[in-house]
Amino acid sequence: MSHAPQIKIPATYMRGGTSKGVFFRLQDLPAAAQVPGLARDALLLRVIGSPDPYGKQIDGMGGGTSSTSKAVILSASDKPGHDVDYLFGQVSIDAAFVDWSGNCGNLSSAVGSFAVSAGLVDPARVPRDGIATVRIWQANIGKTIIAHVPMTDGQVQETGDFELDGVTFPAAEVQIEFLDPAADEEGAGGAMFPTGRLVDDLEVPGVGTLKATMINAGIPIVFVNADAIGYSGTELQEAINGDARALAMFETIRAHAAVRMGLIAHVDEAVRRQHTPKVAFVAPPADYVASSGKQVAAGDVDLLVRALSMGKLHHAMMGTAAVAIGTAAAVPGTLVNLAAGGGSRNAVRFGHPSGTLRVGAEATQENGEWSVKKAIMSRSARVLMEGFVRVPGDAF
Repeated sequence: MSHAPQIKIPATYMRGGTSKGVFFRLQDLPAAAQVPGLARDALLLRVIGSPDPYGKQIDGMGGGTSSTSKAVILSASDKPGHDVDYLFGQVSIDAAFVDWSGNCGNLSSAVGSFAVSAGLVDPARVPRDGIATVRIWQANIGKTIIAHVPMTDGQVQETGDFELDGVTFPAAEVQIEFLDPAADEEGAGGAMFPTGRLVDDLEVPGVGTLKATMINAGIPIVFVNADAIGYSGTELQEAINGDARALAMFETIRAHAAVRMGLIAHVDEAVRRQHTPKVAFVAPPADYVASSGKQVAAGDVDLLVRALSMGKLHHAMMGTAAVAIGTAAAVPGTLVNLAAGGGSRNAVRFGHPSGTLRVGAEATQENGEWSVKKAIMSRSARVLMEGFVRVPGDAF
């Protein structure tokens, strides 16, 4: 019996923020995978090592967590005022599907760096020294992201002294701007608050009726109060991820919120849309010890936030969720804003399992509708490996 040989595909393995992913130029993919469809999904599943019933992705580039089961496809943009098109795929770990329904804010910080290094940005727009401003079209949600990439001697500067909680080593700071971050999801009508309310009563079978803020900003997300579901907001991963009953509860909340937000028609559809919406819980400031052993004092933060991604508590905070946190905090009366003490604010520092993060956003209200023109945060990014990935030739 003959077996197909492996093929090799140019790729770069990058860390962006607190995530890692495999980056491709669209033109380097096999022809069948250069267009959306089953072949592309099958290829990325094999590259990452999914579906894996063991949950480890040993036979692929994934790391067995939502933060490391990601793929990015980039191409030079034909959209006016943009340099590069950025398409993000969240690869399921234990199921055979790729979720294209949202963005990855953490990997957004690596897109500009990759685009410059890969020749996807007009060299005339890239300074030899200073800051390269890379205009990114986020193709999943149809939004613009601006990455400010440091340059030294004609090369992307990746090393530096910027420290990001959740990342072990310092690196160069990359400032990211998410322009008009309210996600234009199908069924949400483009509204930042798809139900038209800052706080809803969300009925969740087996849980009860929860106060919830459901928002489309950066990514669709539902916020609930920690104490309403039996938590303090100081929890680390082990307190949630080893508790099957807790994970089932969060998935039920997420599924019912997805219906209320107009993202799906029935809760049963949530299993095929794991990447969005996210679910998070918030609490007022409190002392806790981060996963690194770092002491976080109540006075260091405005509020506490814990968020789940792909069914598990995230080890830090998703970049897109941070955009939603900053946006919701800027709107007086949301659960996020109230947890931070209420009132008007244009920036917030929140505590997450790995430490703290600051995000800025300015909200305005016009004709009863809230909007945010820009959310800003700093991340870092670094190439970990570049060359080729290999997959069996009959894998897609």
